[in-house]
Amino acid sequence: MSPGQEPVFPEYETETSQTSKLLRKFKETPFVPIGMAGFAAVVGYGLYRLKHRGDMKMSLHLIHMRVAAQGFVVGALTCGVLYSMCREYLFKPKE
Repeated sequence: MSPGQEPVFPEYETETSQTSKLLRKFKETPFVPIGMAGFAAVVGYGLYRLKHRGDMKMSLHLIHMRVAAQGFVVGALTCGVLYSMCREYLFKPKE
């Protein structure tokens, strides 16, 4: 891009680092990374418990692990939607 031209998408300038973009996104939607971290935690715990599952069948253990991980992610996204709705409609400063 030549120095005299305006960028087409100013929010995606090359001068900002990936870390600052990631932090900005996390600040805008805080429950998405919480859901991702919870998913990773449930999967990690499920893999740990896989070794000590006892007489439980593998398929049943994997189904329980999948349901727990999906439940955590859906719960986090639901909380995020409710948070953004409250922030936009209830706590919005009057203009």
